[in-house]
Amino acid sequence: MSETDADTQTRAWWTTSIIDMEPGRIAFRGENITDLIGNTSFAEMIWFMVVGTKPSPVQTALLDAALVAGVDHGPQAPSIAAARMAATCGVGLNNAMATGVNMLGDVHGGAGEQCAELYYDIAARMDQGEALDAATAAGLDAWRAQYGKIVSGFGHRFHKPTDPRAPRLMALVREGAASGEVTGRFADIGEAVQARLSEERGGRALAMNIDGATAVIFCELGLPAPLSRGLFCLSRSVGILAHAWEQMGEGRRNKGPMPPALLPIYKPQTDEG
Repeated sequence: MSETDADTQTRAWWTTSIIDMEPGRIAFRGENITDLIGNTSFAEMIWFMVVGTKPSPVQTALLDAALVAGVDHGPQAPSIAAARMAATCGVGLNNAMATGVNMLGDVHGGAGEQCAELYYDIAARMDQGEALDAATAAGLDAWRAQYGKIVSGFGHRFHKPTDPRAPRLMALVREGAASGEVTGRFADIGEAVQARLSEERGGRALAMNIDGATAVIFCELGLPAPLSRGLFCLSRSVGILAHAWEQMGEGRRNKGPMPPALLPIYKPQTDEG
């Protein structure tokens, strides 16, 4: 192998369409960084980097709204509480942030991805000729067979009967649909799922939560389901940063999950475990 061939193989190891750089020049997706700085918002840059195209104003607005809506839910959220506790343990700010972000799994943080999968499954059934109600019922049956009875994106342990973030996000989707920039199809699907779940509860209202509403937006934008999780992590990182920084400013050390005066209840182990 010639030296030129070896050099080419080495450079090809990290082939990417995202960034092209050399000393004195940086370009993202073919756009010079100096043209992007000052002319591109952070939400636009996220879309540009991840999707590879420039978003329209409506796409930018919807993505931005979803990111803003998910930034924080206080220490009620395990990711926030974990970051705050980590911040009192002598680690750096980045370590505290990583602690919080690493709490975002299938149950806390990943629900948007699962909800998007449900929406896309219902949409696929409609593409095969099923009506919205029938596709919703079949989609929920398939979901429960795979994941269990709890449907991601609906219900909230804290906000009952309405998650205040969801109606506003859904209204923005409807505005986008009225302009023709998005279809509104996934807003219909999300509301159909919510109605079906409420009907199963004897008519008792069940909130569409932040995961269900942002999943509507991400599906309307045509983003693959796994990106729902990644974008939520990006959004929640803002709140994690803010809380970790605030906690560091308080100067406390080794802050645990409950006040020092409160001790866990001791329960002796029995033969049954």
